[in-house]
Amino acid sequence: MAKVEMNWAAIDADPRFQALHRKKLTFLWSLMIISVIYYFLLPIGAAYYQELFKIKVWGPVNVGILFALSEFIVAWTIAGVYAVRANKEFDAMAAEIIKDAHNIK
Repeated sequence: MAKVEMNWAAIDADPRFQALHRKKLTFLWSLMIISVIYYFLLPIGAAYYQELFKIKVWGPVNVGILFALSEFIVAWTIAGVYAVRANKEFDAMAAEIIKDAHNIK
């Protein structure tokens, strides 16, 4: 079986690859910004909205603890949103490029 050499510079220059890279990068940056903002709401809330975070919800559980636990839910949701988008859009775009990769010059 002969090894097929890929022209990686040509693949990188391909408009389809550039579109995939741009879409993926934009989407990932937006998810990262959302997650960082949500992450920093916890220490900001704990520092500046102590009375709100001290409100008891159930037994020893207060708003601050619930907000901290919600960080996990937000992280899982972001991962799920990325997985769905990647499976529907990014993977299809990548598959098209891969299919033609040996012909890109």
